Amino acid sequence: MQKAPHAQQCLIAQISDPHIKAGGKLSYRQVDTASALRQAISTLNQLAPRPDLVLISGDLVDFGHPDEYATFKQILAELTLPVYLIPGNHDDREHLRAAFPEHSYLFQHRDYLQWVVDDYPVRLVGLDSSVPGKPHGELSDESLQWLDTTLAEQPEKPTLIMVHHHPFVSGIDHMDRQPLKRPDALADVIGKHTQVERVLCGHLHRSIQARFANTLAISCPGVSHQVSLDLTPDGPSSFQLEPPGYLMHQWSATNGMVTHQGFIERYPGPFPFFDAYGLID
Repeated sequence: MQKAPHAQQCLIAQISDPHIKAGGKLSYRQVDTASALRQAISTLNQLAPRPDLVLISGDLVDFGHPDEYATFKQILAELTLPVYLIPGNHDDREHLRAAFPEHSYLFQHRDYLQWVVDDYPVRLVGLDSSVPGKPHGELSDESLQWLDTTLAEQPEKPTLIMVHHHPFVSGIDHMDRQPLKRPDALADVIGKHTQVERVLCGHLHRSIQARFANTLAISCPGVSHQVSLDLTPDGPSSFQLEPPGYLMHQWSATNGMVTHQGFIERYPGPFPFFDAYGLID
């Protein structure tokens, strides 16, 4: 029996690192993170065609405080699309769960905010790499075994894995001092499962791609600010107020997975490549 057309494709938007503060406070006395998230949500709500869902790859708030999650949730309510969350190093597991009791997938595991969602043509797997009180990330042996078992359940279904910390060397020195620890252990698991289309992460506040475990690992731009692109050894820890962005992961049964980057900012266009007199010079 031929599948329905809607089952043959899936459009997945990804944003990352909102770093929401409460009470109108500015991040680093420069960045209005609440306003930035509202602008990101407005952009996502107006996309055409509409994404099937939105992934947010960690660092939802800045200090993991309940009032920050209350602010984050209030802003997120403006999103008119299904949304799935994972924690980052700035998040607090219990406060995040307490703020979103209706997000039942966050309660699939007792100790970690790791989950699997099978409601779409692409399978979604969220991992919890947060280490309380530390900037780096790590996946426990228990989490890696859970991932291996979870991936083995549906070896034919295209799958996205989302983890906050980057499992590759980015070349940005101060960020590479706080990556996902033991990336080889994650690579060993993913390398056994050829259905994994992407490993999606945040943390880097830039769009960066790297080969990883026979697939592609890709980080998402930040919602409000970007980590400076400084590839010098021992480069300074700094950020830029470059245009924020999002990723769009487009999967179809015909073409597989293709990832695009979009910008969360108003700018002129689109303009046609043709004018009334023919091809524009």
